[in-house]
Amino acid sequence: MGKHTLFLLKPGFFDGQEGPFFCPHNAAMEGLLVYQPELNTKLDIYRINFERPREDVIQLLGESNQFLPVLVVAEDHEIPPEAQVSEETGRAFFLGEIAISEFLHRDFGTLKPH
Repeated sequence: MGKHTLFLLKPGFFDGQEGPFFCPHNAAMEGLLVYQPELNTKLDIYRINFERPREDVIQLLGESNQFLPVLVVAEDHEIPPEAQVSEETGRAFFLGEIAISEFLHRDFGTLKPH
């Protein structure tokens, strides 16, 4: 079975002239990866730049779905009913740290957000 793909923002980015910034939503996912280190081998994890276009994400989800953090469900995995599905590519995904964490809990038995 293929791996799910998790895209996170690299910390220390600039937005125009302001920064450096980190994204609290992505930081929460980084925290889960520390709490559950086995996820580092169960997922394909990419930390990408803040600037758009985010080509790696566009390839999987289309241009309208570049928000992060995002977890793209493996192609050979059944599409979960609670997943969003890209109209451009037909790929299932979870957007945001809560939805991603809840899916990982159901799929891998990891810690569940409270």
